[in-house]
Amino acid sequence: MFYIGTKQEVTDISYNRAKAVEYARRWALGRNPGYYDFSYIGGDCTNFVSQCIFAGAGVMNYTPVTGWYYLNVNERTPSWTGVNELYRFLINNRGAGPRGRIVPLSNMHNGDIVQLRFYDNSTFAHSAVITDTGRGTPDTMFVAAHTNDSLDRLLSSYDYAAIRPIHIYATG
Repeated sequence: MFYIGTKQEVTDISYNRAKAVEYARRWALGRNPGYYDFSYIGGDCTNFVSQCIFAGAGVMNYTPVTGWYYLNVNERTPSWTGVNELYRFLINNRGAGPRGRIVPLSNMHNGDIVQLRFYDNSTFAHSAVITDTGRGTPDTMFVAAHTNDSLDRLLSSYDYAAIRPIHIYATG
């Protein structure tokens, strides 16, 4: 594993989408024993997505509270396991770790993530990793996810009110 601890050490490196998807395929229907399983205390979806992103990025951000890291169940940031916290980290990150932006679903790539809101006027409550973009539509795109473990699940099979596509564009 490669860790960057301070902003002064940040160098741009690319996001390895193949490694992110390979990790997703390996652990979608199981649990990596190196990480706590949050399935019974709020859900494991964003923990799993963070693991996938880390497999492709190889860099964590050790900024207390607002960074993105996991050392153990008690030493982690909210962004590692929280849907909306991960979104805020990815969109606002300018330091170490992955960086993301909202793009049209048709511009997504394998290894990017989607977040789902299940009810109108609610918060986003689920994260998944894209394993196959298909033709860039929910009816042709496949994801891997935890909590309700899924591998190559059709995105359109979820009953959602809104989707938030997050493209990982860099790793610093």
